[in-house]
Amino acid sequence: MIGRFLEISIEAPDILASIEFYRGLGMLPATTGEIWSHRYGVLSDGNLVVGLHDYSFPSPSLTYVRPELSKNLADLKAQAGSLAFAKTADDEFNEAGFTDPDGHMVTVLEARTFSPLEIDRSDITILGHFSEYGLPVKNLDVSIAFWENLGFVMTERSDGALPFASLTGDFINLGLYVNPRMRAPALVFRETDMAERIEYISAQGYQVSPGTPVSAGHLSGAALQAPEGTWIYLLPETDAQDT
Repeated sequence: MIGRFLEISIEAPDILASIEFYRGLGMLPATTGEIWSHRYGVLSDGNLVVGLHDYSFPSPSLTYVRPELSKNLADLKAQAGSLAFAKTADDEFNEAGFTDPDGHMVTVLEARTFSPLEIDRSDITILGHFSEYGLPVKNLDVSIAFWENLGFVMTERSDGALPFASLTGDFINLGLYVNPRMRAPALVFRETDMAERIEYISAQGYQVSPGTPVSAGHLSGAALQAPEGTWIYLLPETDAQDT
């Protein structure tokens, strides 16, 4: 792997609103360090870790930690094909980034930026179980090859009308979707009683829209959007794309 998974980093211009949104859904805050000069908050449910940054950058980004990053840049570049940026001066916090074939950003840091949370991973928020980080892609074969080169392992694939593939990695699963209705990455949750959960979430005042781009029949499940624009898909456990 390219490193140890840290967080899904998201630009959050109104960071307090975003923190309140995720906390209201049951996620817990972590203690952050003083690495970043901008405002920064981290929330987790024990499976998903979201890093909210009051800072402009290519967002969202899968973010990893790789110690001695400056010494490992050549290896990282070989894995990624090329780097979008690299900050490795002696007087700055080392980080580097690259994009997948569809422009989705991956960032690698030299050290952690928050203290680990001790959360029972068997507990779940009202969203249900975090299933995957969903990515819209154009060419499934190209995307699978790219992520497998980074250490991910494919666990499922469908080449139906709307091709998709599931891959598993270090503390994060990916869903790759060739789907014109899906225009941005999404946090995907699945649970057997999702219909009841959606009803409850809606009753709490969250704006929930029926259906998602990756729902079977396009109607099951639901979607909601965080203040910073992140999409969250809520799906029944048995839901799958049309084949």
